[in-house]
Amino acid sequence: MDRPGDAPEPRAGHRSVPHTADLRVEAWAPTREECLAQAVRGVCTAFLDLTGATPVRTRDHVVRAASDDDLLVALLDEVVYRLDTDGEVPVDTGLTAVPGGLHATFRMADAASLPTIGAAPKAVTLHGLECGPTPGGWACAVTLDV
Repeated sequence: MDRPGDAPEPRAGHRSVPHTADLRVEAWAPTREECLAQAVRGVCTAFLDLTGATPVRTRDHVVRAASDDDLLVALLDEVVYRLDTDGEVPVDTGLTAVPGGLHATFRMADAASLPTIGAAPKAVTLHGLECGPTPGGWACAVTLDV
């Protein structure tokens, strides 16, 4: 998957992309795990200002899936679930490969303590979902209902 734009981009990062009535995030990094962690960060920074956010707890979660696309969806489903049920968002995400998936370590902040800058995601969609290796590492793109 190629990243659009003329200027060279950092080796790892994320950005929100204009999308009608939804949230679309693109992320990239040298490794799959870093790319997926960037996707989590991109989703969270699209609706909350994480500047100066203080983690209040750590949550570990194992995500299992048959494909990289499914891993991205499962990981972001967990983020949406934690937001809905616990009012928390990850301000830092560490991912480690495990057989059949990923071990995620989320450093969580209380969402209510952070400035809101956009609509919160409600669900991950499969429309336009991409996740895979690129010549420079890994890239992914995902759309979420808000």
